[in-house]
Amino acid sequence: MGNLRSVARAIEHVGGKPEVTDHAERALAADGLVVPGVGHFGACMRNLVERGLDDAVRGFVTAGRPVFAVCVGMQVLFEGSEEDPAPGLGMFEGVSRRLPPEVKVPHMGWNVVRWTEPHPYVRDVPSGTRFYFVHSFAPDLRAHTTVGVTEHGRPFAAAVARDNVFATQFHPEKSGEPGLQLYEAFVLEVAS
Repeated sequence: MGNLRSVARAIEHVGGKPEVTDHAERALAADGLVVPGVGHFGACMRNLVERGLDDAVRGFVTAGRPVFAVCVGMQVLFEGSEEDPAPGLGMFEGVSRRLPPEVKVPHMGWNVVRWTEPHPYVRDVPSGTRFYFVHSFAPDLRAHTTVGVTEHGRPFAAAVARDNVFATQFHPEKSGEPGLQLYEAFVLEVAS
């Protein structure tokens, strides 16, 4: 889950008080939960399960407390990934699929994200804003949960949301002011 420090700095920059932990009890005591992630889907899932953090994430979702997931952190919320047979958390339908071979993989760079559904976090971020991506797999498009779409070889969900969960395939912490706006909206929700 390699983007921990940069996510924590971004949350702090917008007024949050992040605590980086890999202990389920401490995570469950927080007011909001960020599920970061860089790397391999299976390794991330095994890491979550070994530490009881899979149940912590489920507990947050069930309790209706704010959850923000990033990159592989977003992918683990789905049922699974073509990258590894490990099951995901199953909070969103579908799986993450490898980007097509005709485009450069991993996809590293800026892409335009178009909002497809309203969400409080994206209210002040214009549709068509560019965000920074680093990934080889991306989740299926699902009309009822997809909030933002982009394309790299194929269209895919750049952001999804349902109830108290908001997740991005892109890295808000590496996306300048627009990414900070998303984190700020999360911090404000956590504080309310």
